[in-house]
Amino acid sequence: MPSGPRIRTYAYGSHARQIMDVWWHTDGPRRPIVFVIHGGWWSGGDKKYMTSISRSYSQLGYTVVNLDYRLSGDAAWPAQRTDVIAAVNAVRRHAAMFNADPGRYVLLGFSAGGHLATAVGAYGDGRPGLRGVVGISPPVSPLSAFEDGSAFGTKEQQKLRKAAIKLAGGCAPAKCPRVWSSMEVPFHASAGDPPMLTVHSSEEFVPPYQSEMLKESLESVGVRMTVKTMAGTQHSSPLYREPGVAESVQSWITARLGHVVPPAAVPPGR
Repeated sequence: MPSGPRIRTYAYGSHARQIMDVWWHTDGPRRPIVFVIHGGWWSGGDKKYMTSISRSYSQLGYTVVNLDYRLSGDAAWPAQRTDVIAAVNAVRRHAAMFNADPGRYVLLGFSAGGHLATAVGAYGDGRPGLRGVVGISPPVSPLSAFEDGSAFGTKEQQKLRKAAIKLAGGCAPAKCPRVWSSMEVPFHASAGDPPMLTVHSSEEFVPPYQSEMLKESLESVGVRMTVKTMAGTQHSSPLYREPGVAESVQSWITARLGHVVPPAAVPPGR
């Protein structure tokens, strides 16, 4: 009788939050990898909220890594980006164990996790094997979030401003310009970066114009980026569940990673 995917939790560092759930199929050829990164204002959230999304990519036949990372209350930036890179490196190093292809993977991040995914994509001049980055409502421009979160901003925008300050170690842009520059993804576009896709709602508190800034930066160095805007105010996972969004993201990822052999069977309820 065919079995479903193996699902195990591994540590990729010594901190309690440096852990990841790996979903892998033992049958078939080496499979590409989808890394899933949760949101939560950089200060909260948990990989458990990404379980159903992780399952959906496992059912498509991919190896899936659903990871936690140190939050802003644990360590200031760039610890979060460093953790994502460490998790990626750990899985690529042990790819044979997970029947995975270390030369084909994508990052899929939600909200703050989308910021981390795009920040890894624009880290240096590309990363080995990284074929694409997807962000759902990613605040790729913390400097814009800081400005939008003034006294004239919405409650959510004011909360995001405070969250970005906390990520920067409690320091505002004027006092810590180097830290904020490091957090600002559009500042780090380079020719070797992977293609990117982001999705926003037209009226959400992380506005599409943040991604348009990144798109302009990436395209100036010859890297393709698609910004998809949906009507409404939904943010992050609720936006992903809007009709057609998950399907379009899956299609984009499949185009970057290639089709894979379907898993033998995934028992219901796993």
